[in-house]
Amino acid sequence: MKMNKIYNKIESIVGNVITVRATGVKYNELAQIQTRFGKSLAQVNKIEGDIVSLQIFAGGQGVSTGDEIRFLGSEMQMSFSEDLLGRIFNGSGQPVDNGPALTDNLKPIGGPSVNPTNRILANRMMRTNIPMIDMFNTLVVSQKLPIFSISGEPYNALLARIAMQAEADVIVLGGMGLKYDDFLFFKDELSRGGALSKTVMFIHTASDPTVECMMIPDLSLAVAEQFALQDKDVLVLLTDMTNFADAMKEIAITQEQVPSNRGYPGDLYSQLAARYEKAVDFMNSGSITVLAVTTMPGDDVTHPVPDNTGYITEGQYYLKGGRIEPFGSLSRLKQNVNGKTRKDHRALMDGMIRLYSSYKETVEKKNMGFAMNRWDEKLLKYGVLFEKELMDLSVNLSLENALDTGWKILAACFTKEETGIKSDLTDEFWPEGQGGL
Repeated sequence: MKMNKIYNKIESIVGNVITVRATGVKYNELAQIQTRFGKSLAQVNKIEGDIVSLQIFAGGQGVSTGDEIRFLGSEMQMSFSEDLLGRIFNGSGQPVDNGPALTDNLKPIGGPSVNPTNRILANRMMRTNIPMIDMFNTLVVSQKLPIFSISGEPYNALLARIAMQAEADVIVLGGMGLKYDDFLFFKDELSRGGALSKTVMFIHTASDPTVECMMIPDLSLAVAEQFALQDKDVLVLLTDMTNFADAMKEIAITQEQVPSNRGYPGDLYSQLAARYEKAVDFMNSGSITVLAVTTMPGDDVTHPVPDNTGYITEGQYYLKGGRIEPFGSLSRLKQNVNGKTRKDHRALMDGMIRLYSSYKETVEKKNMGFAMNRWDEKLLKYGVLFEKELMDLSVNLSLENALDTGWKILAACFTKEETGIKSDLTDEFWPEGQGGL
């Protein structure tokens, strides 16, 4: 067959990218390279006339110009079945958990996003039992949100907690550029928390080939889509999309593409959007919700990766100082569900954030040596309680318990009138026997 024609002359080898003269091949098509060490898979990522460039999944080491290349006539596919649950795979879809390879019911990866006519408006809350998410920036089913962070912040620990506590039928975890310790952390935490049995993991470690890093989001989202079509609510957790973009940049430099901002390829926005737009709530089936860590080099939100991400997604969680910051974080879809939770939710959320903003101003005044009055003392007490009881990432509360805790914090620091919340709500929810300092 034409698509299985064998070529035995490689024009060039640059890192993990090889070029060969071939005709009748397609972008993203897979090829098999026969080296003296065995067979390796590669994927077409550039075509200029009859010059075809391929990325080798296992790396270019051991490949010589006389090795045979056979194009397989199809793009990369991933087996789909319930047997995926509890399994761990690498960026080429091969198992790394000593379990059997899965070869049945192959599904293509990297396809287009869902037709808008098959989508419904996001209108359901996805609970995580993390107060700074559930209460203040509610995660909505089918939402796409990044977690903006810097190196050293506990973003992987946050993802692990969300994986264990989120109200999702299936968790798909995609790790890119992970340290091996981080991989083991996810595996151990999810196993200990009892969530591994409903989780599929696709892991690329820092020592794995670059091309496999680029495949992780597509593999994760393809599997998520198949589960969603089986009426499952799927939560996709990706870490770290900056490593994904850096892998794209590395390949682009290897291929001598004209660089854009800070060396990233010119289609960075399109590549990120193609992944995030897979988030969907199907009209007559399940859903895909996407949470993706995006690290910001130098805490620079104008860096090309977070900057482009912000135009695609529906808000962000901003992780700083080991906490989800209320002022940097935003869930643009939270108003779709906040009115359906408890009638005091929105008013309490707004009132507590307003008072926390006043607390931050009071801290600045105190640090500058200004005298503190009685109101300032109340705000200082409030800020400490707010950060300890609600902002700390170790806090594990249902939304209802978090709301009750919010009222208790207010009552421990202020009178009803000082909160600025409507009297009909304070009369109903104010804790008995408390009224401020």
